[in-house]
Amino acid sequence: MDGLYILRNDTPSDIDDDKPDIPTNYHLSQNYPNPFNLITTISYHIPIASLVSLKVYGTTGQLVATLVDEYKNADRYSITWNAGNLSSGVYYYIIKAGNFTEVRKSILLK
Repeated sequence: MDGLYILRNDTPSDIDDDKPDIPTNYHLSQNYPNPFNLITTISYHIPIASLVSLKVYGTTGQLVATLVDEYKNADRYSITWNAGNLSSGVYYYIIKAGNFTEVRKSILLK
C-alpha cells in the first residue's frame, strides 16, 4: 500500500445547521401584546404545506378581518394585525390549516 494515503477530516460539519427549522406540530400563539392598542402580532406554525385561513371575528360572530387565506409551505409565520378601524372589545382569531383548527381571544383597548 505504498503511496496510498487516506485523508480524513474529523472536524465537525455544519451541514445540519443549515437545515431550516421546520415545526413538527401545528400551533397558534397568543397575540402579542394582548391587550393591544391598534396593532398586534399573531404567530403560527405549519408543519405541512396546506391551505391556511386566519380570520378574526367579533363577539357576535361577525367576520371583521381576514389576515391569511392562501396556501402556505411548512414554516413558522408571523402577521401583524392593524385593528385601527375597529372599536375596543374582545375579538377571536381562528386558524384553519389541514385538519387543524384553533381559536384564541384578543382584547383591543383604544
